[in-house]
Amino acid sequence: MKVAVVGATGMVGNVMLKVLREQNFPITELIPVASEKSVGNKLDFGGLQFTVVGLATAVEMKPDVAIFSAGGETSLEWAPKFAAVGTTVIDNSSAWRMDPTKKLVVPEINGNLLTKDDKIIANPNCSTIQLLLALAPLHKAYKIKRVVVSTYQSITGTGVKAVQQMENEREGISGEMAYKYPIDKNCIPQCDSFLDNGYTKEEMKLTNETKKILDPTIHVTATAVRVPVVGGHSEAVNVEFENDFDLSDVRRLLHEQSGITLKDDPTTFSYPMPKYAEGKDDVFVGRLRRDESQANTLNMWIVADNLRKGAATNAVQIGKLLIEKGLLPSI
Repeated sequence: MKVAVVGATGMVGNVMLKVLREQNFPITELIPVASEKSVGNKLDFGGLQFTVVGLATAVEMKPDVAIFSAGGETSLEWAPKFAAVGTTVIDNSSAWRMDPTKKLVVPEINGNLLTKDDKIIANPNCSTIQLLLALAPLHKAYKIKRVVVSTYQSITGTGVKAVQQMENEREGISGEMAYKYPIDKNCIPQCDSFLDNGYTKEEMKLTNETKKILDPTIHVTATAVRVPVVGGHSEAVNVEFENDFDLSDVRRLLHEQSGITLKDDPTTFSYPMPKYAEGKDDVFVGRLRRDESQANTLNMWIVADNLRKGAATNAVQIGKLLIEKGLLPSI
């Protein structure tokens, strides 16, 4: 199987290649794709050297699947061109997520919806993926009415420029700024740009993507904050259900959910942290407790490596699911 990785030299692209190797994705030919300044460079994959090509060349090579992590504008322009030559595109940008003709997929939740006609498949926002993986089994059991989520998001979600900014600040070096303010020893209550309603794009992604993937009747309100952390995104989540719940049953449902690791034992100080989640594919859930201020409401803490399950791992899992369903060739 020919596999193209668009944005192969970027931060998420590098993790994408790592996950493809770890998951033993059936690749017979890798096509690393990047911007013109990287074309011609060599990229190591599994001990073999592959030449980086441009987008037009990659389309001509007609890969079976193309995993995009190169920004929304690139995806809007080039994903249809890949699809036109028969390539199945798995896109990690926000370009296609809310397109009513495109599936927005977390494999453990709604992967069963995929068909041979889905040539452009959208990967949800990193914060959405970890949130919904934890909420899905609870929604099925108790029916969610409203979610209030506050995020504590890693600078890796912004990219290498943000990581460099924080490292510079810690070393007392002046350099290029990814943010309008210092990030080291600081929290910035802005992820992405502001919209007319006062929310940021990141906050509205959590709202809109939850409705599309899980249930359009769920009310969601979010505050997204950038924190000086590299290991992953954390979320403090308050969930109101229509029906009452038992905490032991909540723990059982989460424990049984594929892709979830439960870390919830205050007596041993066991709870999820970005330092623990970094480099792992699971979503970690803990600090489970009733909201004592109103009925049928649960508080929880959710952490995941945003570059892995929040991006690369979810995309690769979509590809593996397509193979299992006979929608991509396998070897």
